[in-house]
Amino acid sequence: MALLPILEFPDPRLRTVAVPVTHVDARIQQLIDDMFETMYAAPGIGLAASQVDVHERVIVIDISEDHSEPRVFINPEISIIDETLGRYDEGCLSVPGFYETVQRPSRIEVTAMNRDGVVFQEALDGLMGICLQHEIDHLEGKLFVDYLSPLKRQRIRSKLVKDQKQRD
Repeated sequence: MALLPILEFPDPRLRTVAVPVTHVDARIQQLIDDMFETMYAAPGIGLAASQVDVHERVIVIDISEDHSEPRVFINPEISIIDETLGRYDEGCLSVPGFYETVQRPSRIEVTAMNRDGVVFQEALDGLMGICLQHEIDHLEGKLFVDYLSPLKRQRIRSKLVKDQKQRD
């Protein structure tokens, strides 16, 4: 396994729309393993392949405290079960150090493939449902900062650009 570099906002590669995975093979399974290692090391609870500059529809999530519930969603498609919006403080490995309140549907249903390419369907709510919606946004080239006011988004952009210049 390998730690992968995580792209940070405002990197334009984060705006790339991911393409569907045509078949799950050893390359995809290695990507999944590397994504889990990267996510756990960051540390985070979700990671989309787009965040590590692989623009394919692959997501890994583990919302457990002890990393015991790894979940894989390949080519996820969601439908909204409950239109009620929940307010959640979201953070993002691609927008380090910032947490903002975002509204998302509180209950969804997902159809996706697991790491073995087996299709499954599941209803999700709570943190898992929110996290999956957040990660699917990445696959669509969208970030949680896009839900914020232009002023807040610009402040975050300026701070991250400054931080990146200081690291370089």
